[in-house]
Amino acid sequence: MRIIIFLLLGSLVCASAYAACPDWTPEQARQEVAALEKQLARWDEAYWLRGENNVSDAVYDGMRQRLNAWQTCFALPAVNNRPAPPAAGRTRHPVAHTGVQKLKDAASLSQWMQGKTDLWVQPKVDGVAVSLVYRKGELQQVISRGDGVQGEDWTARARLISAIPSQVKGELADSVLQGELFLRRKGHRQQQDGGVNARAQVAGAMMRNAASPLLNDLDLFIWAWPDGPKEMPARLSILAQGGFPLARAWSQPVSSVADVSRWREQWFSEPLPFVTDGVVIRAAREPPGKSWRPGEGSWVAAWKYPPVKQVTEVKALRFATGRTGKVSVVAQLEPVTLDDKQVSKVSIGSLTRWEKLDLAEGDQVEVSLAGRGIPRLDAVVWRPAQRTKPVPSTAHFDTLSCLFATGACEEQFISRLVWLSGKPVLDLSGMGEATWRQLLSRHHFEHLFSWLALSVDVLKQTPGFSAQRATRLWHQFNLTRRLPFQRWVKALGLPLPARAWQALPDDTWHQLQMRDERSWQTLPGVGAERARQLVSYIHHPDIAALAQWLAEQKIDGFVLP
Repeated sequence: MRIIIFLLLGSLVCASAYAACPDWTPEQARQEVAALEKQLARWDEAYWLRGENNVSDAVYDGMRQRLNAWQTCFALPAVNNRPAPPAAGRTRHPVAHTGVQKLKDAASLSQWMQGKTDLWVQPKVDGVAVSLVYRKGELQQVISRGDGVQGEDWTARARLISAIPSQVKGELADSVLQGELFLRRKGHRQQQDGGVNARAQVAGAMMRNAASPLLNDLDLFIWAWPDGPKEMPARLSILAQGGFPLARAWSQPVSSVADVSRWREQWFSEPLPFVTDGVVIRAAREPPGKSWRPGEGSWVAAWKYPPVKQVTEVKALRFATGRTGKVSVVAQLEPVTLDDKQVSKVSIGSLTRWEKLDLAEGDQVEVSLAGRGIPRLDAVVWRPAQRTKPVPSTAHFDTLSCLFATGACEEQFISRLVWLSGKPVLDLSGMGEATWRQLLSRHHFEHLFSWLALSVDVLKQTPGFSAQRATRLWHQFNLTRRLPFQRWVKALGLPLPARAWQALPDDTWHQLQMRDERSWQTLPGVGAERARQLVSYIHHPDIAALAQWLAEQKIDGFVLP
């Protein structure tokens, strides 16, 4: 599979994802390219000689394209640019494997379909491609795809696969068939189950010297019969009668992009007997087999499913301080598309996880989407020889820091403002990080609630604010004065569990001040340690100062008796 991908895509190394060339000296470029060439060679050796898939195809494909892009950027020779697998073999295919043209979207499919008739769609079964050669009704050879022209002779192991007929008759008696050896699955839902590393398992079983028990679980999907019957229904019927039923069961006539899209979506979500990675669209009429060449199958194309994972580069690392003072690491990425969503940054998590990952700017990483479409970093797949790791600040932040604005506190201060804007707290609709930064760039905020004292005229002076926006924002700020007491206590960041908030009867700041540790522990979810924190929090000088300021603003519950 990998060889055909790069025969077809080798010319696409200047794709948008790899358009920017690294800022390297010529010597560093040679060093980095050589290191990546060696890594790719190690992956090739493991895959082709030992049947081991040390990285996913998405990672391999991404790094191969990255290598090609760097070679182009620095005018370096393309060493092993179109690699022949170490175990490609020397057995020649009677008819070459053409591979398939990859289409990126519905528009590309529409363009490809122009002028073509008698089109059919099939699932793009994810396995290992082979040629079957029958002579006088007997299975003579089974050849791995290899580089499309030559492959390994897999006949001995193929004879142990019950899904491959050892004898055929009629028009199949002297034929060459091309198809996909795949791992048989029961009720596989591609959208839910993903790839399950099926291709590597098949390749490993076929490459081992000893017979693998997995051979009993392999099946064969025939997708090409060079020089076979001209009409697709006749071709599919003869294949089914000859012991190859899957092609007829999973081939559908199509005449429009909508037809293809419908089958593509259906096969993506419904249970199938194999793993797939897209659909293949083919014209029934094909040129004579003698003219087939790798990379030249103009009558067949593939529209793959959105990639589950992508490889991209870490462009920068940023340290973000959250509302409670915890420092997290965010990686700015070279933008990639996952499931129609552009991903340009990913949260790494804590400083501890960042250090464990040993992540630096310039590293190549594998990213995917977790639940609710949140980007996730799965692994670091390659580290350059020269790396840059920023040094995080040594300043200490905690749940009581940055209630007042200072230079070192900007990030935590912003995080506090964004959090208190949320619906469960003060419900300041539309007040995200960007808007708070706009206000802070123009107006001096002494503390967390300084915005409450901004007048309409002062808000109108904010760069980028229209008079209408300033008036609307002032009105929204002013409405918070009517909110219940507990909302304002939440805005102060009081570390009280959700169940305790629901049970808290107090409606004045004085009542909260009067509580001791034992009193706090009568609320659900509050233990001895949390009670100690609550008493300390409420009597902290900064909290007391903010409560006094809210009292001066006549906020309900804060005016002391």
